[in-house]
Amino acid sequence: MSDASDSVELTRDGGVAILTLNRPAVLNAIDAPMAERFLAQVKAIAASGDVRAILLQGNGRAFCAGGDVSQFLVGSDIAAGIEAIMAPLHEALRLLDSLPQPSVACLHGAIAGGGFSLALACDLAVAADDARFTMAYARIGATPDLGGTYRLARLVGQRKAREIALLAETFGAEDALKIGLVNRVVPAAQARDEALALARKLAAGPTGAYGRIRTLLTEAPDADLADHLDAERDAFRETTATADFREGVTAFLEKRSAAFTGR
Repeated sequence: MSDASDSVELTRDGGVAILTLNRPAVLNAIDAPMAERFLAQVKAIAASGDVRAILLQGNGRAFCAGGDVSQFLVGSDIAAGIEAIMAPLHEALRLLDSLPQPSVACLHGAIAGGGFSLALACDLAVAADDARFTMAYARIGATPDLGGTYRLARLVGQRKAREIALLAETFGAEDALKIGLVNRVVPAAQARDEALALARKLAAGPTGAYGRIRTLLTEAPDADLADHLDAERDAFRETTATADFREGVTAFLEKRSAAFTGR
Protein backbone atom coordinates (compact mmCIF):
# COMPACT_ATOMS: atom_id res chain seq x y z
CA MET A 1 0.00 0.00 0.00
CA SER A 2 1.02 3.60 -0.56
CA ASP A 3 2.03 6.30 1.86
CA ALA A 4 -1.14 8.38 1.76
CA SER A 5 0.49 11.67 2.77
CA ASP A 6 0.95 12.91 -0.79
CA SER A 7 -1.17 10.47 -2.78
CA VAL A 8 -3.82 13.17 -3.33
CA GLU A 9 -2.48 16.71 -3.29
CA LEU A 10 -4.60 19.81 -2.67
CA THR A 11 -3.29 23.13 -3.97
CA ARG A 12 -4.88 26.45 -4.79
CA ASP A 13 -4.96 28.80 -7.76
CA GLY A 14 -6.96 31.76 -6.50
CA GLY A 15 -10.52 30.54 -6.07
CA VAL A 16 -9.76 27.18 -7.72
CA ALA A 17 -9.02 24.16 -5.52
CA ILE A 18 -6.82 21.73 -7.45
CA LEU A 19 -7.03 18.05 -6.50
CA THR A 20 -4.18 16.04 -7.98
CA LEU A 21 -4.16 12.24 -7.93
CA ASN A 22 -0.52 11.48 -7.20
CA ARG A 23 0.54 7.85 -7.49
CA PRO A 24 2.11 8.19 -10.94
CA ALA A 25 4.15 4.98 -10.70
CA VAL A 26 0.89 3.00 -10.83
CA LEU A 27 -1.03 5.38 -13.12
CA ASN A 28 -2.74 6.86 -10.06
CA ALA A 29 -4.49 3.60 -9.23
CA ILE A 30 -6.41 4.04 -5.98
CA ASP A 31 -5.67 1.95 -2.90
CA ALA A 32 -7.24 2.31 0.54
CA PRO A 33 -4.87 4.97 1.95
CA MET A 34 -5.28 7.04 -1.21
CA ALA A 35 -9.07 6.75 -0.97
CA GLU A 36 -8.93 8.03 2.61
CA ARG A 37 -6.68 10.88 1.54
CA PHE A 38 -9.07 11.81 -1.28
CA LEU A 39 -11.92 12.01 1.25
CA ALA A 40 -9.81 14.14 3.62
CA GLN A 41 -8.96 16.59 0.84
CA VAL A 42 -12.58 16.88 -0.28
CA LYS A 43 -13.54 17.60 3.32
CA ALA A 44 -10.89 20.33 3.39
CA ILE A 45 -12.43 21.89 0.28
CA ALA A 46 -15.89 21.73 1.83
CA ALA A 47 -14.61 23.44 4.98
CA SER A 48 -12.93 26.25 3.06
CA GLY A 49 -14.92 29.44 2.75
CA ASP A 50 -13.30 30.74 -0.42
CA VAL A 51 -13.18 27.86 -2.91
CA ARG A 52 -15.29 28.69 -5.96
CA ALA A 53 -14.38 25.91 -8.39
CA ILE A 54 -12.60 22.55 -8.31
CA LEU A 55 -10.11 21.06 -10.77
CA LEU A 56 -9.44 17.30 -10.64
CA GLN A 57 -6.34 16.01 -12.43
CA GLY A 58 -3.80 13.21 -12.37
CA ASN A 59 -0.02 13.40 -12.11
CA GLY A 60 2.23 11.51 -14.50
CA ARG A 61 1.23 9.53 -17.59
CA ALA A 62 -2.47 9.07 -16.77
CA PHE A 63 -5.47 10.59 -15.06
CA CYS A 64 -6.40 7.42 -13.18
CA ALA A 65 -6.28 3.73 -14.04
CA GLY A 66 -9.01 2.92 -11.50
CA GLY A 67 -8.81 0.94 -8.31
CA ASP A 68 -5.50 -0.68 -7.42
CA VAL A 69 -6.35 -4.23 -8.50
CA SER A 70 -3.18 -5.54 -6.88
CA GLN A 71 -4.78 -4.76 -3.52
CA PHE A 72 -8.12 -6.43 -4.17
CA LEU A 73 -7.01 -9.93 -3.22
CA VAL A 74 -4.64 -8.96 -0.41
CA GLY A 75 -5.57 -10.68 2.85
CA SER A 76 -8.30 -13.17 3.57
CA ASP A 77 -11.27 -10.80 3.51
CA ILE A 78 -11.68 -9.58 -0.06
CA ALA A 79 -14.92 -7.73 0.68
CA ALA A 80 -13.32 -5.77 3.52
CA GLY A 81 -10.35 -4.80 1.36
CA ILE A 82 -12.57 -3.49 -1.41
CA GLU A 83 -14.84 -1.69 1.04
CA ALA A 84 -11.81 0.10 2.46
CA ILE A 85 -11.33 1.70 -0.95
CA MET A 86 -14.94 2.16 -1.96
CA ALA A 87 -16.45 3.57 1.24
CA PRO A 88 -14.30 6.71 1.54
CA LEU A 89 -14.56 7.38 -2.19
CA HIS A 90 -18.35 7.13 -2.10
CA GLU A 91 -18.46 9.45 0.91
CA ALA A 92 -16.21 11.92 -0.91
CA LEU A 93 -18.36 11.86 -4.04
CA ARG A 94 -21.55 12.41 -2.05
CA LEU A 95 -19.89 15.40 -0.41
CA LEU A 96 -18.62 16.78 -3.73
CA ASP A 97 -22.07 16.45 -5.23
CA SER A 98 -23.57 18.44 -2.35
CA LEU A 99 -21.21 21.39 -2.79
CA PRO A 100 -22.23 24.43 -4.85
CA GLN A 101 -18.81 24.70 -6.50
CA PRO A 102 -18.64 23.32 -10.06
CA SER A 103 -15.85 20.92 -10.96
CA VAL A 104 -13.68 20.34 -14.02
CA ALA A 105 -11.83 17.12 -14.86
CA CYS A 106 -8.54 17.30 -16.76
CA LEU A 107 -8.18 13.93 -18.46
CA HIS A 108 -5.13 12.42 -20.10
CA GLY A 109 -3.65 9.01 -20.68
CA ALA A 110 -5.64 6.17 -19.11
CA ILE A 111 -9.10 6.92 -17.73
CA ALA A 112 -10.24 3.49 -16.62
CA GLY A 113 -12.53 1.79 -14.13
CA GLY A 114 -12.86 3.96 -11.04
CA GLY A 115 -10.96 6.70 -12.86
CA PHE A 116 -13.66 6.66 -15.53
CA SER A 117 -16.32 7.03 -12.83
CA LEU A 118 -14.39 9.85 -11.12
CA ALA A 119 -14.27 11.70 -14.44
CA LEU A 120 -18.05 11.33 -14.80
CA ALA A 121 -18.51 12.90 -11.35
CA CYS A 122 -17.16 16.26 -12.56
CA ASP A 123 -19.43 18.85 -14.15
CA LEU A 124 -17.16 19.52 -17.12
CA ALA A 125 -14.29 17.59 -18.68
CA VAL A 126 -11.34 18.59 -20.84
CA ALA A 127 -9.59 15.68 -22.53
CA ALA A 128 -6.08 15.58 -23.92
CA ASP A 129 -5.90 14.10 -27.40
CA ASP A 130 -3.95 11.16 -25.93
CA ALA A 131 -6.75 10.22 -23.50
CA ARG A 132 -7.96 6.62 -23.61
CA PHE A 133 -11.22 5.67 -21.93
CA THR A 134 -12.51 2.30 -20.77
CA MET A 135 -15.05 1.51 -18.08
CA ALA A 136 -13.06 -1.71 -17.57
CA TYR A 137 -15.06 -3.26 -14.70
CA ALA A 138 -16.51 -6.07 -16.81
CA ARG A 139 -12.99 -7.09 -17.77
CA ILE A 140 -12.41 -8.33 -14.22
CA GLY A 141 -15.94 -9.61 -13.68
CA ALA A 142 -17.03 -6.65 -11.56
CA THR A 143 -19.71 -3.98 -11.66
CA PRO A 144 -19.07 -0.21 -11.74
CA ASP A 145 -18.91 1.91 -8.60
CA LEU A 146 -18.30 5.58 -7.70
CA GLY A 147 -21.58 6.56 -9.36
CA GLY A 148 -20.56 5.26 -12.78
CA THR A 149 -23.86 3.62 -13.62
CA TYR A 150 -25.79 6.58 -12.19
CA ARG A 151 -24.07 9.17 -14.37
CA LEU A 152 -23.09 7.38 -17.58
CA ALA A 153 -26.57 6.91 -19.06
CA ARG A 154 -27.51 10.45 -18.10
CA LEU A 155 -24.63 11.68 -20.24
CA VAL A 156 -24.67 9.36 -23.24
CA GLY A 157 -28.06 7.58 -23.17
CA GLN A 158 -28.97 4.03 -22.20
CA ARG A 159 -27.93 2.25 -25.39
CA LYS A 160 -24.46 3.76 -25.53
CA ALA A 161 -24.03 3.37 -21.77
CA ARG A 162 -24.72 -0.34 -22.04
CA GLU A 163 -22.18 -0.67 -24.84
CA ILE A 164 -19.52 1.13 -22.82
CA ALA A 165 -20.19 -0.80 -19.60
CA LEU A 166 -20.81 -4.28 -21.02
CA LEU A 167 -18.16 -4.43 -23.75
CA ALA A 168 -15.56 -2.45 -21.75
CA GLU A 169 -13.82 -1.45 -24.97
CA THR A 170 -11.19 1.27 -25.10
CA PHE A 171 -11.95 4.44 -27.06
CA GLY A 172 -10.19 7.74 -27.62
CA ALA A 173 -10.77 11.36 -26.85
CA GLU A 174 -12.50 12.26 -30.11
CA ASP A 175 -15.03 9.44 -29.64
CA ALA A 176 -15.59 10.64 -26.06
CA LEU A 177 -16.31 14.12 -27.43
CA LYS A 178 -18.76 12.82 -30.05
CA ILE A 179 -20.90 11.01 -27.47
CA GLY A 180 -20.87 13.87 -24.95
CA LEU A 181 -18.56 12.26 -22.41
CA VAL A 182 -16.18 15.25 -22.50
CA ASN A 183 -16.66 18.89 -23.44
CA ARG A 184 -13.38 19.67 -25.19
CA VAL A 185 -10.41 17.86 -26.72
CA VAL A 186 -7.09 19.69 -26.92
CA PRO A 187 -3.47 18.73 -27.60
CA ALA A 188 -1.98 16.93 -24.63
CA ALA A 189 0.49 19.73 -23.91
CA GLN A 190 -2.39 22.20 -23.58
CA ALA A 191 -4.85 20.11 -21.57
CA ARG A 192 -3.95 21.32 -18.09
CA ASP A 193 -3.88 24.98 -19.13
CA GLU A 194 -7.25 24.62 -20.86
CA ALA A 195 -8.83 22.87 -17.87
CA LEU A 196 -7.41 25.42 -15.43
CA ALA A 197 -8.66 28.30 -17.58
CA LEU A 198 -12.12 26.75 -17.53
CA ALA A 199 -11.98 26.29 -13.75
CA ARG A 200 -10.83 29.90 -13.32
CA LYS A 201 -13.77 31.08 -15.43
CA LEU A 202 -16.16 29.13 -13.21
CA ALA A 203 -14.42 30.45 -10.09
CA ALA A 204 -15.22 33.99 -11.22
CA GLY A 205 -18.91 33.16 -11.60
CA PRO A 206 -22.00 33.11 -9.33
CA THR A 207 -21.19 30.12 -7.13
CA GLY A 208 -24.60 29.90 -5.46
CA ALA A 209 -26.42 29.94 -8.79
CA TYR A 210 -24.05 27.29 -10.11
CA GLY A 211 -24.90 25.03 -7.19
CA ARG A 212 -28.63 25.37 -7.81
CA ILE A 213 -28.17 24.79 -11.55
CA ARG A 214 -26.22 21.60 -10.84
CA THR A 215 -28.94 20.34 -8.51
CA LEU A 216 -31.73 21.09 -10.98
CA LEU A 217 -29.94 19.33 -13.82
CA THR A 218 -29.18 16.30 -11.66
CA GLU A 219 -32.78 15.95 -10.50
CA ALA A 220 -34.42 16.68 -13.84
CA PRO A 221 -34.27 13.20 -15.48
CA ASP A 222 -36.30 11.59 -12.69
CA ALA A 223 -38.55 14.54 -11.85
CA ASP A 224 -42.22 15.07 -12.53
CA LEU A 225 -42.56 18.20 -14.69
CA ALA A 226 -44.93 19.96 -12.29
CA ASP A 227 -42.64 19.29 -9.34
CA HIS A 228 -39.60 20.37 -11.31
CA LEU A 229 -41.24 23.63 -12.33
CA ASP A 230 -41.78 24.30 -8.63
CA ALA A 231 -38.13 23.47 -7.94
CA GLU A 232 -37.03 25.88 -10.67
CA ARG A 233 -39.27 28.60 -9.24
CA ASP A 234 -37.87 28.11 -5.75
CA ALA A 235 -34.27 28.11 -6.99
CA PHE A 236 -34.86 31.28 -9.01
CA ARG A 237 -36.37 33.00 -5.98
CA GLU A 238 -33.37 32.00 -3.88
CA THR A 239 -30.88 33.33 -6.41
CA THR A 240 -32.68 36.67 -6.72
CA ALA A 241 -32.01 37.25 -3.02
CA THR A 242 -28.22 37.07 -3.51
CA ALA A 243 -25.62 39.78 -3.96
CA ASP A 244 -24.48 38.03 -7.13
CA PHE A 245 -27.91 38.43 -8.70
CA ARG A 246 -27.97 42.13 -7.90
CA GLU A 247 -24.48 42.52 -9.33
CA GLY A 248 -25.38 40.51 -12.44
CA VAL A 249 -28.45 42.60 -13.22
CA THR A 250 -26.64 45.86 -12.49
CA ALA A 251 -23.71 44.86 -14.72
CA PHE A 252 -26.12 43.90 -17.52
CA LEU A 253 -27.87 47.24 -17.36
CA GLU A 254 -24.57 49.11 -17.20
CA LYS A 255 -23.18 47.04 -20.09
CA ARG A 256 -20.12 45.81 -18.21
CA SER A 257 -18.76 42.49 -17.02
CA ALA A 258 -20.19 41.31 -13.72
CA ALA A 259 -17.85 41.05 -10.72
CA PHE A 260 -19.38 38.09 -8.89
CA THR A 261 -18.27 37.28 -5.36
CA GLY A 262 -19.98 33.94 -4.90
CA ARG A 263 -22.43 35.40 -2.38
